[in-house]
Formats: sequence, C-alpha cells, structure tokens
Amino acid sequence: MIHCSPFPGLRSLILCLVMLALSAQAATVSYDFNITWVASNPDGAFTRPTIGINGQWPIPTIRCAVGDQVIVNVNNQLGNQSTSLHFHGIFQNGTANMDGAVGVTQCGIPPGSSFIYNFTVDQPGTYWYHSHDKGQYPDGLRGAFIVHDPESSYKDQYDEEIVLTLSDWYHDQMRPLIAKFLSVTNPTGAEPVPNSALMNDTQNLEVAIQPGKTYLFRVVNMGAFAAQYLWFEDHTMRIVEVDGVYTEPAEAEMIYLTAAQRYSFLITAKDNADRNMAFVSSMDEDLFDKVPPGLNSNVTGWLTYDKEKERPEPRHVDEFTPFDDFSLVPVDRKGIYDKVDQSLTLDVAMDNLGDGVNYAFFNGITYVRPKVPTLYTAVTTGSDAMNAKVYGDNTGIFVLKKHEVVEIVLNNMDPGKHPFHLHGHNFQVVLRSEEEAGSFNGSQSASMPEIPMRRDTVLVRPNGHVVLRFHADNPDKLPRLFDLEIC
Repeated sequence: MIHCSPFPGLRSLILCLVMLALSAQAATVSYDFNITWVASNPDGAFTRPTIGINGQWPIPTIRCAVGDQVIVNVNNQLGNQSTSLHFHGIFQNGTANMDGAVGVTQCGIPPGSSFIYNFTVDQPGTYWYHSHDKGQYPDGLRGAFIVHDPESSYKDQYDEEIVLTLSDWYHDQMRPLIAKFLSVTNPTGAEPVPNSALMNDTQNLEVAIQPGKTYLFRVVNMGAFAAQYLWFEDHTMRIVEVDGVYTEPAEAEMIYLTAAQRYSFLITAKDNADRNMAFVSSMDEDLFDKVPPGLNSNVTGWLTYDKEKERPEPRHVDEFTPFDDFSLVPVDRKGIYDKVDQSLTLDVAMDNLGDGVNYAFFNGITYVRPKVPTLYTAVTTGSDAMNAKVYGDNTGIFVLKKHEVVEIVLNNMDPGKHPFHLHGHNFQVVLRSEEEAGSFNGSQSASMPEIPMRRDTVLVRPNGHVVLRFHADNPDKLPRLFDLEIC
C-alpha cells in the first residue's frame, strides 16, 4: 500500500535535504593524462621506451571514494600507436561506453586525439587501470586504481595504507614481441618469458613501517603474463578483500596472484623488531615453457623498521604453499545462486590455424576484433541486437537477459594455468577443480559451497575446470567481455 504525505511541501524539502547531503559526500575527481613515450630502466638492466603519463613513469595511482565521479581526460601523444584506458574491475553499470576495451566498447584513441572517460564509482576496493588496445599495457601503461570506503568495517583496524604493485617486465616492446609470439616460427605458442619482476615498478623496494602499527596493504598484479607468489618473512597477512569484495578475515603466510588479481590484507608490525625483514614476490615458473639461464624470478622488498640497519637477504623457501582463495567467505555472506537461468560452457584450447600460428580458442573460435565495436552494433541494430549473428562469427557472442543468473562452465583443455577476467561483474566461484581433473560433467555439483567466494579474475588449473555464476544486473544491450588475461 502507498501512503501519500499530507504535507507535500515538507516531503519535497526533506527530499531536497537528502539529495544535498548525498551530493555533499560525493566529489568529482579529475585527471589530465597526456600519454607519451619516456625512457625507463626499472630493473637496472636495460633502458627502453616506456609508455608514461605527463612525461613520467611510473604512472600515477588514481584515487577516489565510493560515490565519486571520476573524469579522466586522455590525450594520446604517442605518435605511432592508438591507445585506450580500461578501469579493471570497475563495473561501469550504465556507462559501458567508458569501459575502454577497444573493439568492444570503443575505438582506439588515435595519435593526436583525445577521449574523456567520465563515470561514477559505486564500489569500494582495489583495482587498476591499463591500456586495453593490442596488448599494449606491458609497455608501461598500467597503474593502481584505489576506491576508498568511509563505511568499511575495517577502516578502524589499521593505521596506514600501502599500495603495492607486482609486475613482470620485458626489455622488448610489445608490438615486436607479440609479432614473434604469434608467428609460424612459434608453432607451440610458447609465451615470451619476462626478463625480470618488479615491485612498485622498481627493485629493492623499501617500505618504512613503525613498531606496533597495523598496515593495510593493497596489492595488484599488473603483470602481462606471470602470476606471482608473495610472502612476508615473520609477518602474517590477514586477508580482508579480493578483487573489490570484502572478505571475512583469513590468515595467510603466502598468497598467489594471477595477472590482474588483487588482494588487500592487514599486517601488524612487530612491537620490538631488532632488524629489517624481507618480503618476496616470485614469478610462477610453471607458466614458462623454458626458464632462460640466469633468470631471477624473484624480486625482494624490505619492511624497514630502521633505515640505518642492513637489508638482510631473504630466506630460502623450499616449496610454494599459497593460501587457497577458494576458502574465502565474503563479508556479506551472499549465498550461492542456486537457480541458474542460463548455463554457458566454454572449452578453452590452444591450437594452430592454417597459417601455422598458435591461437587461443573458446569453443573452437578464436577472437577476431570486429571493425565496428560491439557496443556500437548493439545500440544501432534495434531488435536485431538480440541476435548474436549481427556481431560476427568470430566474436564469441552470447546474448543474456537482464537479471538472469548466468553460469559459466570453463573447461581448460590446455596443460597450462590460465587466468580469466569478466568485465562488468564479479562472479561466485562455485567450483574449481584440481589439475588434470578434465572437463566438468555435472557430478561435482554436490561439492559447491553454500557461501562461495567472489572475485572478477580467476585461475583455471591445467586440464581442469571452474564453474562461475553471476547475476546479469548491468543494463541490457551493453556488451561485457570475458577474456583471457594474457598480453
């Protein structure tokens, strides 16, 4: 039943006051980004052209708060390449044209041209932004994107916040490197092995901390290819967020981050530390077809209690035993989506085409970027927008209905580990197999958790499978990309 107020003027006044209060809490956060080439040598081994912003590299961290309007004015001054910016993990609910995926939601920004990204952020957490044009971001165009939450239940549990980025680093630029990778001379599809690993786009990083204080670390793997193991000597991590989803606290001695994954955790400094202590990130060498001689897969940083004291060498680790993120429980304790409206099966394989080049396939289709971005087709074809054929045979389109619960069964038919990311949503990870478990056949459903963990980027183990579920709550006719996170 609807009750009408006998005081319509008072009701209007109250509504105006509420709207003013909400607008007072939000802000407009603006950035002017001139994207340019700069020379960089972050690992101290090789100086190379790197894509910077406003003549500098590393590029800046974008910071805002929940409810803020974010405006990024991009001017492409590269001269020889188009570009774009994707805000990884931001749902862009209602603003899909701001998602930055070239060929899906926009055309690339040509050299000498500009583009304004303008959207409102209504989700807290740890994210990142990067070019989404032709594997370009490993050339340097990637940085952290932090959304602060004044209502976070953890806000009073730490003294300071530290952003820590992890990445692999290549001495070769991406265009010639990708040309070698996608070549008849590389028929097995062996991915290029990085030359080094970085923390905060450098090596030998020092993080100053004070005894007894608690720190919130926001960690982003911005790498092109390599997943990373991360651990802090003599300090325990208490995980409180993954990929923008708050979790119940979970203690970990070591975590594993695929490319594009994020973790936030609390670390409490020792009360009486008599030395500085190392923390280490190590690239997962299982991903490399062949480990080059002399490759150092580790990068070391130090929790610096006293800058006058030495930086000790990290201790040797006999084996990698990372925390299992499948066991995480979201703070909101959202139960499993038990009624599935549409189930999609994606078989992932790597295979050669007639040109002798090794490609990635979903259900026997390797993606070919359309000449017209998918979003433009969706908004200009009327009722035909619900017909997958109008988007092309090699775009892998599935048409969903708004508010459906969608299940993705992802079968990895390849002997390698692969991370996958869904734009516009996070998903429940309701099942993840061990290695060599084969394809999902339905009999494993009994082992699905009542409260599954959620994130937007997931690892699929070699010759294994995962089952993901999400609520299709973004506006209809707006395309969302499910992509393999490799440059």
